[in-house]
Amino acid sequence: MTGRRVKSSSKRAGDQLAWARQVLATEARAITQVSDRLGADFLAALDLLEHAKGRIIVTGLGKPGFIAQKLSATLASTGLASFYLHPSEAAHGDLGRLRSDDVVVALSNSGATDEVVRLLVPLKRLKVPIIVLTGDANSVLARAADLVIDIGVIDEACPMGLVPTASSAALHAVADALAMTLAWRREFTAHDYARYHPGGKLGRSVLKVSELMRTGEANPLVADTATLSEVIVVMTNTPGRPGAANVVDRAGKLVGIFTDGDLRRLAEKKKLSLSTKVREVMARRPRCITADELVLTATATMQEARVDQLPVVDLDGRAVGLLDVQDLLAARLV
Repeated sequence: MTGRRVKSSSKRAGDQLAWARQVLATEARAITQVSDRLGADFLAALDLLEHAKGRIIVTGLGKPGFIAQKLSATLASTGLASFYLHPSEAAHGDLGRLRSDDVVVALSNSGATDEVVRLLVPLKRLKVPIIVLTGDANSVLARAADLVIDIGVIDEACPMGLVPTASSAALHAVADALAMTLAWRREFTAHDYARYHPGGKLGRSVLKVSELMRTGEANPLVADTATLSEVIVVMTNTPGRPGAANVVDRAGKLVGIFTDGDLRRLAEKKKLSLSTKVREVMARRPRCITADELVLTATATMQEARVDQLPVVDLDGRAVGLLDVQDLLAARLV
């Protein structure tokens, strides 16, 4: 084997695991420590962010910069207009992205990061409110801020006590607490979340039947007095050509369903007569679902019943739509 030889560690496996567990314990203590420090400025920051007329601009450099990007992404995913502003790029023109009705959230454990500090003067000129997340409440950034969320001095989980580890964990946790408390205050729901994640698995998991079902002209409705010839015409001419038809009575209430599979089975048994009334051969009391239920519930129902179509009814039992397995495939739910 060629290439660089990896020197075997002289540390015993047990000692390595013990050190790793110590790192985790140190970071857990840091998060617990900072949770006890949350107070009036945290609450004021929530008010300022929730009622901001503009966007929430998040900035930071280094490890806090990565956390700042995550915070901005989390805020955006919960429906708040936000973007990450790189402090170095801001000093070279990107400050033009800001408006006076925006709010800036700056992350810096030391509170003295040069690139972030240099933004203070132009931000003050714009009269943009500044919230600072820092480990030093007496730092340059903290003194210039409108609100300070102080995580305090934190011992790092590092053999040298230098590498940002526990402080980064605490900063990250506070950023998450800020974003998630905002979501909770605003009563942000799973359905709201789906609106901003239409392409993701999580977003698809909270889709409602009403968002996928076939309605209006795409809903294949036939009267229970219709002949199979008439039913086939409806199934063929309905947009999307569903493989089924909802059978309804005079009041529009669902009384059955007739599918392509039913048609084939009648043909195989040589019992197919196009003049037969659909009510004589339809599946009575079919599995159905309401428009407000989750698509995942509908998917589970279809899989359990081994059917490819599911009628959608309202609270009065009227057939208002049809959910086809092709709709689920298109949404990548099956």
